[in-house]
Amino acid sequence: VHLAESGGGLVQPGGSLRLSCAASGFTFSGFPMNWVRQAPDKELEWIAMIGPDGHSKYYADSVKGRFTVSRDNAKNTLYLRLNNLKAEDTAMYFCAKDPYRDPSNRGQGTQVTVSS
Repeated sequence: VHLAESGGGLVQPGGSLRLSCAASGFTFSGFPMNWVRQAPDKELEWIAMIGPDGHSKYYADSVKGRFTVSRDNAKNTLYLRLNNLKAEDTAMYFCAKDPYRDPSNRGQGTQVTVSS
């Protein structure tokens, strides 16, 4: 499993970002995929999951209505659109294959910092 996140950065409150995750080393289209995040000194937090075909989507309450997960199986790429960002969204964001708590199923992450 190889996952490579990109697209993070510094954004003002209320701003938007789109994260990408390039997947390789497994049959991407055959697996549900997750986005998880970890803020400094906090536990790993699951935030979104998308089914293998992209139709089923689930979100944590903390991001529901603001974040949108999607995937392009032809490109082996997972996306996360982050809208209306808040300071509490500041964290390292990871894409992850299940089980997502296994570090070997996650990429290196991309940092999102929300600050004015």
